Amino acid sequence: MTIRIVLVDDQELVRAGFRMVLDAQPDMTVVGEAGDGLAATQLLRTVSADIAVMDVRMPKLDGIEATRLICQAGERPRVLMLTTFDLDEYAYAALKAGASGFLLKDVPPEELLFGIRAVHSGDAVVAPSTTRRLIDRFAPLFPADDGPAPPDLACLTGREREVLANVAQGLSNAEIAGRLFVSEATVKTHVGRVLAKLGLRDRVQAVVFAYETGLVKARGPA
Repeated sequence: MTIRIVLVDDQELVRAGFRMVLDAQPDMTVVGEAGDGLAATQLLRTVSADIAVMDVRMPKLDGIEATRLICQAGERPRVLMLTTFDLDEYAYAALKAGASGFLLKDVPPEELLFGIRAVHSGDAVVAPSTTRRLIDRFAPLFPADDGPAPPDLACLTGREREVLANVAQGLSNAEIAGRLFVSEATVKTHVGRVLAKLGLRDRVQAVVFAYETGLVKARGPA
């Protein structure tokens, strides 16, 4: 299966570099390019794509708003957000907008390729620990309420809440399986049910959800 990719960046040289790397892969093809978020949303009305590799800072419509519009429109394309600095202040908003993850713009080619393939398969490309650091930095954005669990969590079983809490703490399926004394396949099933019940796209959004609802508490900035 060929992964169809749209590149969205206001720097033509950056797009050209990415296209060269991606088109050289047997399982990838660049089906379009856009120089800003507005052009990207217009392009995606006429071009079928699996992944949009999206810059954050762009004229006319930034990557966050473009991501929100794209994700609201349907399941595809999934968005892989690019940031200039680790823990960019826009990264949290990008995840909230529906991005399936983010990478630094200067990542090695193999890391970009891995990220695209991971997002295409439905995984998140941001390591849970990285996501957790990001959320901890923006702890003031979360409600400080210590009241009862929000109704959204009521649809989960006790074991599903337990699994979600472990995902939010940065544990892999194998690590969760070891902690809960169950098989890795069982953990994978629980994670899938959690995502389905809560209407979440991937583990990144599950981590955000767990922090926002207070299931896991952010530590706050160091």
